[in-house]
Amino acid sequence: MIDMSPNLVLVVTIAVLFTVGVYLLLERSLSRVLIGVILIGNGANLLFLVAGGAAGGPPIVGVTPDGEMSDPLPQAMVLTAIVITLGMTAFLLAMAYRSWQLHRHDEVQDDVEDRRIARLAAIDELAVRDSDEEGPVPTLDEEAAEAHDETDEGHPVEEVAR
Repeated sequence: MIDMSPNLVLVVTIAVLFTVGVYLLLERSLSRVLIGVILIGNGANLLFLVAGGAAGGPPIVGVTPDGEMSDPLPQAMVLTAIVITLGMTAFLLAMAYRSWQLHRHDEVQDDVEDRRIARLAAIDELAVRDSDEEGPVPTLDEEAAEAHDETDEGHPVEEVAR
């Protein structure tokens, strides 16, 4: 009978990769988000291999007996996960580079709509008003003019774009 219990070191490594990866994904810096995506991708690859069970012979009918064949599905899943992680890495690198070109940092800024919802939540007010309510409803342009972004001070987009 084949021992199907996973190696404890691999299980702890998978847990650490996922934990650190999720922590880095919650950061505002795109370079940290990029490292988080890479760590989660590597954790997923290890998880697929550990979940695949013990190694066996090549899965070729006639060469290896049926009970000793390894499952090719986890290996195919790992190859797919590698491609997905590579695509996400390229996308995040492009976003971080573009952010560096425009703002000289790779921090993700709050969206005007996010700030409006956070402000309304702080005063315990509804984020969406009914169309039959009275009173002036500020437009998105008016709210954008009110918003203050501390990361853009001294680096207007027009200056950096030149």
